Amino acid sequence: MTRAAEIVFDRVTKRYPGRDEPALRELSLEVPAGTFCVLVGPSGAGKTTALKLVNRLVPLDDEGGDVRIDGRSVRALPAVELRRGIGYVIQQGGLFPHMTVGENVATVPRLLGWSGDRVRARVGELLELVGLAAGDERRYPAALSGGQRQRVGLARALAADPPLLLMDEPFGAVDPITRARLQQEVRRLHREVAKTVLFVTHDVDEAMAMGDRIAILREGGTLAQYDTPDAILARPADEFVARFVGEDRALRRLALHRIGELELDPPPDPAGDELPLAPSDLTVRSALSLMLEADADRLVVVGDDGRPAGVLTLARAADLLRR
Repeated sequence: MTRAAEIVFDRVTKRYPGRDEPALRELSLEVPAGTFCVLVGPSGAGKTTALKLVNRLVPLDDEGGDVRIDGRSVRALPAVELRRGIGYVIQQGGLFPHMTVGENVATVPRLLGWSGDRVRARVGELLELVGLAAGDERRYPAALSGGQRQRVGLARALAADPPLLLMDEPFGAVDPITRARLQQEVRRLHREVAKTVLFVTHDVDEAMAMGDRIAILREGGTLAQYDTPDAILARPADEFVARFVGEDRALRRLALHRIGELELDPPPDPAGDELPLAPSDLTVRSALSLMLEADADRLVVVGDDGRPAGVLTLARAADLLRR
């Protein structure tokens, strides 16, 4: 498996002809190898421009700084060679409509000259990895749901085992239920394949749910804050960031943590009061909602074996916000 790659934006400024202000201004940002980094911000903040500078779908200005992958400038490689080494996922997957699912996934490996057996094995492996059936290989994009097309687009982006994956608002055109499932699937895949991911969204909730680190850009293409989701919610850099992430920052922080991660009180006496039950992978935010619905100030956390692992109290959950 190809290792993940570090990405560095070094004082990047990008201007488009006919515009007075740059799309990006002096953007400096280091994304460590293996990190899931989300670029988020309002319209006009330069998120997609920054993403496309990495694979040179948008060219760097001559005097506009540099983008480096593992220490090497993206200018140093021919554009075609550069792009073949970077996975790229857009809305609707960007699939070729005249090609089957299998042919779409096999596009880059075939361009790289892989043997037929190796291509077939990789297509089957990836379809299973993204949760599609083997029979889907022979279907065409028009016969797929929006969520299935996004899964195929993700499989195609991973086909040649690139060290870096770029994702440009990939879930913007699917319904909320499918979107939530795809978010979970992509996070699972990131844990399994250990790629560096640069992900663009305008949705704060999606950014907080997906990112290891989040870069918030403001209008005019300047970096407002770059940190972990928890740190941004706990300590916004300025008023713009505070307004952008919303007034319910405390609840959003609770949604970042699972109740199984917390220190719990001892399991309850079996003969004691009945308390609501919750699995250990439930978020603290959802656990608080469950307590409120049950008019209780605590609940029993159930482990993977189905046995009580401990008790979560309101006070213990509130301790998270004091960190």
